[in-house]
Amino acid sequence: MFGDLFEEDYPSVPYNQYGKGKKLKTKALEPPAPREFTNLSGIRNQGGTCYLNSLLQTLHFTPEFREALFSLGPEELGSLEDKDNPDAKVRIIPLQLQRLFAQLLLLDQEAASTADLTDSFGWTSNEEMRQHDVQELNRILFSALETSLVGTSGHDLINRLYHGTIVNQIVCKECKNVSEKQEDFLDLTVAVKNVSGLEEALWNMYVEEEVFDCDNLYHCGTCDRLVKAAKSAKLRKLPPFLTVSLLRFNFDFVKCERYKETSCYTFPLRINLKPFCEQSELDDMDYTYDLFSVIVHKGGCYGGHYHVYIKDVDRLGNWQFQEKKSKSDVNLKDRQNEGEIDDPLMILKAILLQEESNLIPVDQLGQKLLKKIGISWNKKYRKQHGPLRKFLELHSQLFLLSSDGSTVSLLKNCSLQAELSFQRNDPEVFKTLTSESPGLNDRTSCPHWFDINDSKVQPIQEKDIEQQFQGKESAYMLFYRKSQLQRPPEARANPRYRVPCHLLNEMDAANIELQRKRAEYDSTNNDFELHLHVGPHYHFFNGALHPVSQTESVWDLTFDKRKTLGDLRQSVFQLLDFWEGDMVLSIAKCLPAGLHVYQTLDGDDLTLCEMEIADEEDIFVWNGVEVGGIQIPTGSDCEPLLLNVLHLATRGEGEKCQQLTESPQVFPSNAEVGSVFTALAIPVGAIFLSSTECTNEGWTAIPQEDWRKTFREQGLTNGSLVLIQDSSNSNNSLLTKEGEWITTVNETNWIQVKNLCQSESEEEHVKIPATANTVVFDIRIKAIKELKLMKELAENSCLRPIDRDGKLLCPVPDNCTLKEAELRMGSSLGLCPGKAPTSSQLFLFFAVGSDIQPGTEMEIIVEETITVRDCLKIMLEKSGLPGDTWHLRKMDWCYEAGEPLCEEDATLKELMICSGDTLLLIEGQLPPPGFLKVPIWWYQPRGCTGPWRSHQDQTNGPPPPGGAWGATATQGAPGDTYAEASLCYLGDIEISEDATLAELKSQAMTLPSFSEFVIPSPTFLRAWTVESRRPSRLLRINQQQLREYKLGRRTEICLEPLQKEENLGPQDVLLRTQRRLPGERAYGPPVDLVWDTARGWTAGALQRQVADCCSLPVEKIEIAKYFPEKFEWLPVSSWSQQTSKRKKKKKQENLQGAPYYLKDGDTIGIKNLLFEDDGDFSTVRDDAGKEKQKQLALGRKKSQEALCGQSSSAVSGAESPGRPQRPEASLSIHVGSFR
Repeated sequence: MFGDLFEEDYPSVPYNQYGKGKKLKTKALEPPAPREFTNLSGIRNQGGTCYLNSLLQTLHFTPEFREALFSLGPEELGSLEDKDNPDAKVRIIPLQLQRLFAQLLLLDQEAASTADLTDSFGWTSNEEMRQHDVQELNRILFSALETSLVGTSGHDLINRLYHGTIVNQIVCKECKNVSEKQEDFLDLTVAVKNVSGLEEALWNMYVEEEVFDCDNLYHCGTCDRLVKAAKSAKLRKLPPFLTVSLLRFNFDFVKCERYKETSCYTFPLRINLKPFCEQSELDDMDYTYDLFSVIVHKGGCYGGHYHVYIKDVDRLGNWQFQEKKSKSDVNLKDRQNEGEIDDPLMILKAILLQEESNLIPVDQLGQKLLKKIGISWNKKYRKQHGPLRKFLELHSQLFLLSSDGSTVSLLKNCSLQAELSFQRNDPEVFKTLTSESPGLNDRTSCPHWFDINDSKVQPIQEKDIEQQFQGKESAYMLFYRKSQLQRPPEARANPRYRVPCHLLNEMDAANIELQRKRAEYDSTNNDFELHLHVGPHYHFFNGALHPVSQTESVWDLTFDKRKTLGDLRQSVFQLLDFWEGDMVLSIAKCLPAGLHVYQTLDGDDLTLCEMEIADEEDIFVWNGVEVGGIQIPTGSDCEPLLLNVLHLATRGEGEKCQQLTESPQVFPSNAEVGSVFTALAIPVGAIFLSSTECTNEGWTAIPQEDWRKTFREQGLTNGSLVLIQDSSNSNNSLLTKEGEWITTVNETNWIQVKNLCQSESEEEHVKIPATANTVVFDIRIKAIKELKLMKELAENSCLRPIDRDGKLLCPVPDNCTLKEAELRMGSSLGLCPGKAPTSSQLFLFFAVGSDIQPGTEMEIIVEETITVRDCLKIMLEKSGLPGDTWHLRKMDWCYEAGEPLCEEDATLKELMICSGDTLLLIEGQLPPPGFLKVPIWWYQPRGCTGPWRSHQDQTNGPPPPGGAWGATATQGAPGDTYAEASLCYLGDIEISEDATLAELKSQAMTLPSFSEFVIPSPTFLRAWTVESRRPSRLLRINQQQLREYKLGRRTEICLEPLQKEENLGPQDVLLRTQRRLPGERAYGPPVDLVWDTARGWTAGALQRQVADCCSLPVEKIEIAKYFPEKFEWLPVSSWSQQTSKRKKKKKQENLQGAPYYLKDGDTIGIKNLLFEDDGDFSTVRDDAGKEKQKQLALGRKKSQEALCGQSSSAVSGAESPGRPQRPEASLSIHVGSFR
C-alpha cells in the first residue's frame, strides 16, 4: 500500500550495482498522441497561454469566422515560404491562424501547437509564460487582424461579424431636444457586482434612464441653461456574433486591492435583445441569440486558469459519454447475450471498416473491441479462438499483419465486400457499431457541448453550464450567435468543408507522416526494463529480504511487453542457467525496510502489457515458499513498516537514564501496536504518536484498548515516530492563542485639486465634492473658481492625476466622467496650464537613455497618425540632441527599455502606442530587419583551468550599463573554495536571425578583444543567455537557428570555454557538482555533470547518476541543490505529491517543478555520508550572505515605515495602501505595415 513512497529515499539495494554492464535505455521521441474519442483536437499550453487557447478555440468553432478566413488565398495573404523575404508582403498572422484552424480540423493529434502563431505575434518565450486577461486579448487580436487584412477582401471581416453600435441619448425635459452620440463596439462589457444576471445588467444599461435634476442638472444647448434631462442608451445595430465580457474583477477602495466577484450571475442559453434595441419593428427572431461559447476563469484576480465550454455547431466531434452506455450499447450487449455476435470476425471487420486507412495497431484494436462490446478479447473469445494476434494470423485471407506483428489492416480486395456483406447480414449490429463515428450518428435531439481545457477535450451536457454561474471557477466571457444563422447541410460533420486545397494537401501529408512516426515508435518502444531479484542470493531478517551479494542478487533484463508471461519465464530460465527446480515469479518492491514480495504472477498466456507490469518493475525469482529455509510472508497485508521508536536509554543493570534514544524498528503492518513492547523487551507503559497533522505540535497517546489494533489501522506509515514512555511520565501540549483583526472604513466623496499653474492663489489645493458620474470639466471649472484663478485658465488648462510619488500623469479629457477616467474618490489632480490632448492626439512622456531618474521625463503631444521617424525627430529637437544615430524604445512594465520600435514608417496608432506611454531615446542605429545586435560576454567560472588566458579587463568600447560584471553571485558559487564567476564584456556583434548558434560563436571569436584567448574552434565554447547578470538559459544545439531560440532584441550572450568538445542532446541537463570537504564548511572545485533525463526527472535517477560519477554507493551520498539568491541548500530526495482521499493516484515526482525547479547550470552539492551524516550543507559564506540579506530587509522595512509616515502626514484622509502587487505586464501583438 505504501511500498513506493520512500523507494528512492532508502534504496536498500543500490541500482547502480545491479547486473553486468547495464546500459541506460534512451527512448525514441514520442510522436504526438492521436485524437481521443471526441475526435476533436485541443491546444497545447506553452506555459501561460490558456487564455489564448480558450479564445482561439472559440474562434475556431465560429464557422463563419473560420470560413471567412479560409476564403483569403495566397494571392492576397502571401505565402509562409516567403516570410523571410524582405521584398515580399506576407501577412503572417492570418496565414498562421489559417494553418492552426486547419490543424484543429484535420490533423490527427490530441493537441495542436500555437508556437508558430505566437512567433508571428512577435512574442518571446518570456511572453508565452505570462498570464494575461482574455478580454484584453480579444480586443488586441481583433485589432491585429484588422491591421493585417488591410487592402484585402477580408479587410472588413471583424466589422462584418462582430461590429455593433450603441446610441446614447440625452432628452431635455423642457424643449424635448434630443442630443445623441453613437458608439461602436466589438464586445459588450456588463457589470457583475450587485446584479443577478445578464438580462438584469442589460436592463440597467439599455432600459433604465438616468435623470438629471436637483443639484445635477444638464446644460441644454437649445435652452442655453441648466435643465432637467433624462439620459438613456439603446442598441442601434446588432452584430451577427455578440461577445459579452463580464466585469468579474473589481477594486476594493477600503482595502486598496483588487478582488474577484464570485456571486451568482446567471445567463440564458437563448436571449431576446428586443427590449434593449432602439428599433423593435422586426420579427423576434431578428433579435434572438443562442449561446455557443463560455470562457471560464478559475482562480483569483492575480492568477488562475482559463478553459472554455463550446457548442459544436457543425457536429464535428463525437459527443458521447464514456461512463454512460447509450441505448445502442445496451441493445448490443443484449444481442451478445443472445449469441448473435459470437463470431469475432464480424466485430473485428466492423472496427477496421471505421478506420480511415483500415490500418490500426493491434493493441488499439483490442481496446476498441472492449469499447464496442463492453468485454475484452481474453474474456470473451480467448478460450475458444486463442490470443488476438494468433487469430489475426490464422485469418490471413481477411487481415494483413505487418512484419513485426504490431499493426493490422483489412485486405483491400475484401474491404468493400466485407462492408457490404456485413451490412446485409446484420445491419442492426453494423449500425450500432458505427454509431460512434461523427457524421454517422445524428443526435439532433440536443446540442453538443464540449469542455476544452488546453489539450483535453471532454463532452459535457448543456445543464453543466449552470455550474459556472458562481464561485471561483465561473463564466468570464460569453459568446452568442444569431439564431437565424443556419449552417449548410454539407458542412455538417465535414471538417474538410471550405478548407483551401493547399491546406488540405498539407494536412493529408502531415497525417501520413504522423502515422509513419507512430508505427516506428510503436515498434521501437515496446521494450522495457525488469529487475530480477534472484531468491538464492537473498536472506530474510528484520522483517524483509536483503541481498547477500550486491553483484549477483539483481539481474537486469530488457523484455518485450507484448510477449507473454510464459515467454518471460523461459527467458529467465535461459538467463539463470544454474536454476534448479520450480520457478515462481512475483511482484516485489524495494521498501525502506528492505525488499518485500507481493502477488505471484499467474497466467502464462497473458501478455505483460495485459498483466499491467510496468517499466522498471522488480520481479522476485524464487520457489514460491521459502528463502534460505525461512518461509516468506507475502502480500500487502504484512508489508513491513520502518518506524522510528523513541524510548529512554538504559545503563548497566537496567537503570534508566534521562536521555531519549531513537532506533529504527521494523514491524509488519498487520501486527498489533502493543507488540512494540515485546520487540523492545521493555515493560508495558504508554505509547505516543507524533501528531504532525494537528496545528498544535506534540504527542497523541494511544488508549490501551486500541493496542490490539494494527499499525495500519492506527495510520502509521514508513518513517512514523513512536514514543514509548513509562506511565508515570506526562506529556504536555502547547495551546495556541487566537487574535482578531479590527478594521475601520473611511469613505470619501471628494477630489483634491492642487494649483500647479504659475498663477498665484490664496489656496494651494481645494477639495471638490464629486461622485463617480461627475464630469471632469465641471471639477476643473469649480476648482478654478474656488482657487480664485484667472478665468482665462478655463480655456487653457487641464487636470492631470498625481500618483503616490508625486508624478504628474497623462491629462484627463474634459468630457469624461470620473468613472470613465478610472479615477477613484480621494484622488489628487493637478491643475496645469495647457489643453488636454484631443481624441486623435497622444500625450507621451519621453526621456534620453535607459537609466531614467524620476521627474526627468519630458512631455509631448503628437497626432496618433504620426510616424515613428517623425516622432523621433520632434523628440530630438525638443531635447536638443544632434545626429541621426538614435532610435526609440517603449518603456516596458518593469520600467526598463523594452523592444525597439523597428518600423519607422509605421504610425504610433498602428504600433498601439497609447497616451501616458513613455518612449526612450536610445543612442545607436537599429540593425536591419531580420538581424540581431547581441552583446557578447566572456564567462569563466573561477576554479576552472584550461589553455585560455583569464580576461581581466574589458576592451574595445564601453560595456553595457554595469560595466564588467566581476564577482557576481552565480549559480555555481556556493562555497569558499569555488568563488563567484565573472562576466567580462567582449563587444557587440550584428548577426542574422537565420544564422545558427555555431555561426554566432564563430563571429564572436572575430571580436578584437577575443584575440587574447586561445580557443581551437567554436565547438569548445558553451553559450548561455544572460539575465540579471547571471548565465540563465543554455543554448545547446549548434546547428539550430537563432530565430528558433526566440532570443528577442535585448538578449545578451555569454560564452564559457570548454576543455573538450560538447554535444548535448535535447534531454541532457548540465549540472555543476561540488563535493563537500570533510570536516570543513566548504566545497571542492566544480565538476560538470551531464545528466540524461530520458528516464525521468526523478530524485532517485539523479542520485544514481551522481553516485556513478563519484564512484560511491548511492546510499552513502546525500545531494542538495543550491539557491544562490537565498544562500540556501535544499536536500534532493524522493517525495510524493499529497492528494485528497478521493484521488488515490499520487502525482509523479519531477525535479523540474516545485520545490527544486532544476535547470541547466544549477549547483548540486554532494556529501559523503561515510564522513558526515548531518543534514547541514551550508558554508560560512552562506551564513554571511543570509545575515547581509537580513540587514538589508530590516533597512528596507524601516525606510518603508518612514515613507508611510511621511505620506500619511502629507495627504490627510488618504486611504492606506494595500498589499503591494507586482506591476502587470501589458499584452501586445506586433503587426507589419500593409498600407
